[in-house]
Amino acid sequence: MKAKKILVAAVAAGALLLTSCAGTGGGSGEGEGGGGLIGVAMPTKSSERWIQDGDAVKAALEDQGYTVDLQYAEDDIPTQVSQIENMITKGAEALIIASIDGTTLSQVLQDAADAEIPVIAYDRLIRDSENVDYYASFDNFTVGQQQAWSVLNGLGLAELDGTPIDGAPEGPFNIELFAGSLDDNNAFFFFDGAMDVLQPLIDDGTLVVKSGQTDIEQVATLRWDGETAQSRMEDILTANYSDGTTVDAVLSPYDGISRGIISALTDAGYAVGEDWPIISGQDAELDSVKAIVSGEQYATIFKDTRELAQVAVDMAVALLNDEEPETNNTTDYDNGVKIVPSFLLDPVIVVKDNITQTLVDTGYWTEEEING
Repeated sequence: MKAKKILVAAVAAGALLLTSCAGTGGGSGEGEGGGGLIGVAMPTKSSERWIQDGDAVKAALEDQGYTVDLQYAEDDIPTQVSQIENMITKGAEALIIASIDGTTLSQVLQDAADAEIPVIAYDRLIRDSENVDYYASFDNFTVGQQQAWSVLNGLGLAELDGTPIDGAPEGPFNIELFAGSLDDNNAFFFFDGAMDVLQPLIDDGTLVVKSGQTDIEQVATLRWDGETAQSRMEDILTANYSDGTTVDAVLSPYDGISRGIISALTDAGYAVGEDWPIISGQDAELDSVKAIVSGEQYATIFKDTRELAQVAVDMAVALLNDEEPETNNTTDYDNGVKIVPSFLLDPVIVVKDNITQTLVDTGYWTEEEING
């Protein structure tokens, strides 16, 4: 995928308010709409963003009159497979799936195809199956670029859109790299986008990765787990920064990972201030927005779950009405078997100075929630 230069823009102020409609726990989550049944499979409730995604999809479907079977698998692959099988058995007319591991659903998706049930891959591309009809997500390569741009911005090297700053400090700056879970196709797009920006600066010595860990296989974080990230950061600090040198920046692909990194740094004696590292993130989770306000995290990437939910719902409804869903990318998302037609939304960089504009004015979070 070619690198894209997309200027950071504020999310439209007219975005729909997030409606919380999901049931508690991992039960059936069936709604009370008057239409047919649509199954919605989400990976876990351990991440705030997936709860918001599930709530938003469920609310949008119920607004269209559909009954919703919303399930969370708590990052257990057999559980998610079983949940989707049950949705098919119940007579679901369409499936919207945010997969745990996008390579493990081939048989259950064949069952869906045999029952003529369309499948929408939600935010995570489902791989190795021809039975994926459409994909709703964000421009994930750009997300990675934006994470890198935010790190460079915090170091004083570039504007938030990646434009180099005249008279920027020469460095070198010590940076460590983190990536997402290798079983999530998005992790590769995020990392590739980030390295598209960072690699030239690593090559010319402006940025130095003291650990030497620069391949995605070395820096990946299984299941995007914050505790796993914390442990790895602790190991990096012990092995590479016990000589009195300090970390200047950390590329983090997700807010939960960022919070794990922050814990490791705090435990190692780092304190918020002039020498605190620049740390990126993603998903605008409330705890991380608070961390941006406090100075612990420099930035996050806002991916409006309300907009993504509406795109996925529109796709499903169009298919059920024998219409062709709207797409804006039919070239880049190869799942190993086919190019999956996709609709990609634009992500937005959030830093302390634009929290009100990007998150509060759009109704995503309130001032009271952020400052409470």
